[in-house]
Amino acid sequence: MSKLTLWKKLTSYLNLWQAFKNAARGKRSKPSVAEFEFNLEENLFELQTELCTGAYRPGNYHSFYIHDPKRRRISAAPFRDRVVHHALYAVTAPLFERSFIDQSYANRIGKGTHRALNQAQIFLRRFTWVLPLDVRQFFPSIDHQILLANIARVIWDEPVLELCRCIIQGGQGILSDEYTPVCFPGDDLLALLRPRGLPIGNLTSQFWANVYLNPLDHFIKRTLQVPAYLRYVDDMLLFGDDKRQLAAWGGKVSEYLAALRLTVHESSAQVRPCRIGLPFLGFQLFQDHRRLKRAKVVHAWRRLHDRRAQYRGGHLSRAKLQASIQGWINHASHGDTWGLRRAILRDLVL
Repeated sequence: MSKLTLWKKLTSYLNLWQAFKNAARGKRSKPSVAEFEFNLEENLFELQTELCTGAYRPGNYHSFYIHDPKRRRISAAPFRDRVVHHALYAVTAPLFERSFIDQSYANRIGKGTHRALNQAQIFLRRFTWVLPLDVRQFFPSIDHQILLANIARVIWDEPVLELCRCIIQGGQGILSDEYTPVCFPGDDLLALLRPRGLPIGNLTSQFWANVYLNPLDHFIKRTLQVPAYLRYVDDMLLFGDDKRQLAAWGGKVSEYLAALRLTVHESSAQVRPCRIGLPFLGFQLFQDHRRLKRAKVVHAWRRLHDRRAQYRGGHLSRAKLQASIQGWINHASHGDTWGLRRAILRDLVL
């Protein structure tokens, strides 16, 4: 593929139109989406012109907090920017996918939460010990310089790289209140001013999280040669039959993460027997069964009851309420939750 082909493919009307469809899926009733769609052809041509002339600049984010169950700041880009994100993702994701390992499960076609849970449970049965690791303040800590260097190893087209820079810089400072400064070896006072942070909520942010940690995945599999490993965003599981070896690998992973200007939660980074299970992605996993974590159950119960109250008050349609209930049922059904589901649904009589 030539340099011009990638940029021309990204800015083609067909790619932008498909990007609109993907960005609008399930959201057509929202005012910003409806407004964009009302003059769809004109808006897409305007976006195409801005991209091709270099005039495109991201708009301001709208930020809010959710509790899922822990508090997170979500930052939503304007809808026209989300169209650009989807257009960029469509032409660049296949290039990066070639380098991703099979054990990376987040934000990838054919992967996802439930496949990660299934694989983790297989490893729980197969090995004696497990080391869970997760990154502290992952999205607020992502270093822009390191991320762009990783992107540039795969994307050779300068206009596409410039669009990546534009989107990354547009999110600078969004999560600054969520970041606790960390000093790494060799840092000076200017280190605190390094641009960092990706807004949680962007399609590009979710995908670039994999790009950022992809070198770590290869280090764990190829250099450390950990026999069983998987990652979902910044949650990692390392399995083995030698407790001391796992602890040593954990130290090497922490050192590698420091080079990426990231740190792990030391309190949870403890080798544990597989027979006692472990918490992972909202479930409590055991070798022969899995349960939803209590905090997730409480959160779901409150959210579904809030939705029922909105429905009774005329602020939510019956179809959307039923979709919310069905979505939770589908998720919970991946655990041993028959009794739990029956109890919650009995309590949700309309």
